[in-house]
Formats: sequence, C-alpha cells, structure tokens
Amino acid sequence: MENGSLEDWLHSSVGMNEPETMRNLNFIQRVNVAVDVAHALEYLHHRCETPIIHCDLKPSNILLDEEMVGHISDFGLAKILSGDELNYSANESSSLGLRGTIGYAPPEYGMGSELSTNGDVYSYGILLLEMLTGKRPTNERFKEGLSLHNFVKAALPNRVVEIIDPILLQESVRGGTVGDITLNENNLGNDKYLQCLNSIFKIGLTCSAESPSERMDMSDVVTKLCSIRDKLLRPTRLYRGIRTAYDAKPTGI
Repeated sequence: MENGSLEDWLHSSVGMNEPETMRNLNFIQRVNVAVDVAHALEYLHHRCETPIIHCDLKPSNILLDEEMVGHISDFGLAKILSGDELNYSANESSSLGLRGTIGYAPPEYGMGSELSTNGDVYSYGILLLEMLTGKRPTNERFKEGLSLHNFVKAALPNRVVEIIDPILLQESVRGGTVGDITLNENNLGNDKYLQCLNSIFKIGLTCSAESPSERMDMSDVVTKLCSIRDKLLRPTRLYRGIRTAYDAKPTGI
C-alpha cells in the first residue's frame, strides 16, 4: 500500500536524502491506526460467518493506505474456526506447533495450547504497547524476566513520560488535519493526555495478560479505544478530518 507498513513508520531506517520527520507517526495517527486494527480484529473474530484467527499480528503485517488507514495483511498463518473448534477447550493441547512471531505470539501457543481468538488479542496488546513506547518486544533490554509488558506495567500510572516513544514528547501534528493537537511536555502536564495515555496502556496490558481468560474481547477494545479517542479530540471539535465513517463498513481489512 501507499504508505508501507506500520513497521516502516515505528522503526524506520532513514535514508541519506530523506528528512527524518517523514517517517514519524504522531500520537493521533497512532491512536487512529490502533482503532483501525481493533476494528479489523473485531470483524474477523465476531462478524465473519465463522471466526478467523490471524495468528501473526505484528507491525510488518499492518499496512497503511494513502489516508493512513491501517489494514491487517498476510493471512498465511490464519485459521478459520469450525463449530467443533469453537467448543474446544483452551487447556487442550495442539500438535500444530508454534504459530506466529516470537515476541508477539501468546505464551500458551508455546506450550501447545489450541489456537484461539485470545491469541490474537495478546498479539494486539503487544502491538499497542509497541506503538506507544517505540520498543519492540524483542528489544535487547527485555531479558532476564523483563518484558515489554512488565516494562510498561512498572511505569504506570505515574511514570508514563519515561516509557513513551521519545518522538511523541516532541511531535506536533503536521498538515493541519487535526489542528494544533500536540503531545509534548506541556500536554503531558494536562490531565486529559495523561489519562488517555494511561488508559491506552492499560488496554495493552490487559490484552497482553499471560492468562487468556484475563484478556479483553476485541469488541470491548474497540469501544474503549473509540471512547478514549473521542475524549482526546473532543475539545478541538475535530475528529479525523480525512475520514470518520467507521460505521459504513469495517476498516482495517
């Protein structure tokens, strides 16, 4: 797609002749993409004739179109659940082996558990944490018991500024699409921004809980993220500018 993958934007390798700012996503753009992906997963899990598990959700599999709308791609490992499999116990083992990518695959898959929509929810939680911290789950600092999940959990709620992507501390929204919304030192002193950041981080932590039963359903993720985004944008009387019709059709697929 026109704007490549989310991986390109979160972890870009800037060329000699390319301005560094060209591959930076601002805060509102990251929230919008998170909502897009949540809508797509909710559609796959609940609105298809039979539920579909993607099994390999990660930044390189999120493609961005010309309007920066996020779309889930690469269904090579996807699984369509049959009626019998819907009733399959999550505690029963599978001989399929590990599906997904290290860092994003849920821990139960490594122990042989059957594939489930909860596995996608875990991957989404890790993706969400990565989008706000700018750190991959496989970052070299995450070893000896420290993980991206624990790194974020230890910082909430009072040390959010210490863990968010440094780009977001200085980023001003360009192009006038959403006015003068910025995420910088001054905004982080504003309770609204701190509350929104903490709320999104909490969604990421709940989705990436070790126990599948403790994770959120993607329907709840969509509802909560949209509510947070509305709260974030409401004072500006501006929404997305380039598109708002999520109810017209599911985005992200």
